[in-house]
Amino acid sequence: MIKRFLAVSAAAAIVAVAGVFAIGWPLATPVQTHVGKPPEDLGARPVEFKSDSGAIVHGWWCPTTTSRGAVLLLPGIRANRLSMVHRARFLRRAGYSVLLIDFQATGETKGDHITFGWKESRDVNAAVDFIHAVDPQDHIAIIGSSLGGVAALLATPPLKVDALVLEAVYPTIEIATRNRMQNYLGAFGGMLTPLLLGQLQLRLGVSAAQLRPVDHITYVECPVLIMSGEKDRNTRPGDTRMLLERARCPKQLWFVPNAGHVDLDRAARGEYETRVLAFLAQMAKSQ
Repeated sequence: MIKRFLAVSAAAAIVAVAGVFAIGWPLATPVQTHVGKPPEDLGARPVEFKSDSGAIVHGWWCPTTTSRGAVLLLPGIRANRLSMVHRARFLRRAGYSVLLIDFQATGETKGDHITFGWKESRDVNAAVDFIHAVDPQDHIAIIGSSLGGVAALLATPPLKVDALVLEAVYPTIEIATRNRMQNYLGAFGGMLTPLLLGQLQLRLGVSAAQLRPVDHITYVECPVLIMSGEKDRNTRPGDTRMLLERARCPKQLWFVPNAGHVDLDRAARGEYETRVLAFLAQMAKSQ
């Protein structure tokens, strides 16, 4: 009886470990796709530039003739620049030039693995350098959704930008992983979190200690607007407040009503645009 129990327990453990690896494997798998031509109303031209991530970053540069500054749009995990088109549209209508990019291992930018913000942070540095090269005097703001916001915070050295909008950004990879495992598997999922995190070093060459945006936000010197969805189960209200507490002033917080994860602009489109434009306008006046 004891042998049978041990055998069943061992088999269950093997299945659990295999299941965790099956969950983790596709999350880091590249999502390459042909993005296609930019929408005509963006007035965009395709661009590419080198990144220290090892990738040639592909994107769209959408300049305006009377620019109020430039906004870099950074998509979430496994997404590409197409997910940021709506933001680009209302920002251009307001007079901002816009740069949309595909992170390494997504869209048309090649890469071996998605790294949850680690290599992607080098792509952010390269994108900011691109904008500075186009117009050294231009003010630069960043809007980063989920992984995009993580990559902006992990950039080293800290980015020299004028405003930062963070949407649904995890404070630490441990918290982000535990939340998702609990969403799928309940309390048992939380217990399996260390197994999933153990794949980071093995597959990606990065440790959980290197994926802690909460430790980096304190070095951000520009004004910050932090957003999260009221119904977000991946980045929960307590996680968002953790980032807010560590951020320097001036800082703002907005929990978007009825929003989940990375759907903030769709859940409250009018108010989203109003708040973002007011934040960017205020930062421009302070320069």
